[in-house]
Amino acid sequence: MVYAEILAGGTGSRMGNTEVPKQFMKLGSKPIIIHTIEQFVVHDKIDQIIVVVPKAWINNTKDLIKKYIYQAEYIAVIEGGPTRNESLVNGIEWIEQNNGINDEDIIVTHDAVRPFLSYRIIADNITAAQQYGAADTVIPAVDTIVMSKNNSEIFEIPIRGHMYQGQTPQSFNIKLFKQTYLKLTETEKEILTDAAKIMVIKDKVVKLVFGESYNIKVTTSYDLILANSILENLL
Repeated sequence: MVYAEILAGGTGSRMGNTEVPKQFMKLGSKPIIIHTIEQFVVHDKIDQIIVVVPKAWINNTKDLIKKYIYQAEYIAVIEGGPTRNESLVNGIEWIEQNNGINDEDIIVTHDAVRPFLSYRIIADNITAAQQYGAADTVIPAVDTIVMSKNNSEIFEIPIRGHMYQGQTPQSFNIKLFKQTYLKLTETEKEILTDAAKIMVIKDKVVKLVFGESYNIKVTTSYDLILANSILENLL
């Protein structure tokens, strides 16, 4: 089976003083999270959707899904963990408890606040995860990347042609990801916030899937203005 796990466990502190977490803020006429869920609902290769949210927002999320999405019966809403990776693992544990995990099962993990991913990006993630075991969505870096170790002086300027900006989805063979995650030390679990990096430090192949510049993450108030502009041009 192919699962989609939408990660909506954050509170969105960088959005500023808002009444609701950023994933529940309106984009056009619907909450951001609903736009994101819809991209997976319409994809014919997705068998089950899991939405991971803060405990206090589980019932609200279920109500929103019932209100906006017709095929709500195959969307599970579960509690997230204290970190992104632990939320991802919570989704895998839900799968294992409810369906079991088969050798070929794939999970496509995606930020709830990236509402503009395309059918093609999801399909490419699934194909890459099936062939390589892990995939990460990226776009080539446009600007020069400058590295600093002390936030004051340049440490290194990498070759731009080797640099990519990470997006999501990040997709994995579920058994491979779980086996790799369980090999992490507790220290590694605390410092590794990126699921693809878990695979990289354990010497697993992570295939690049090319995203789109409009597959933005709505993190700040400016991003929300930009997202509304993108939405208007897509309609």
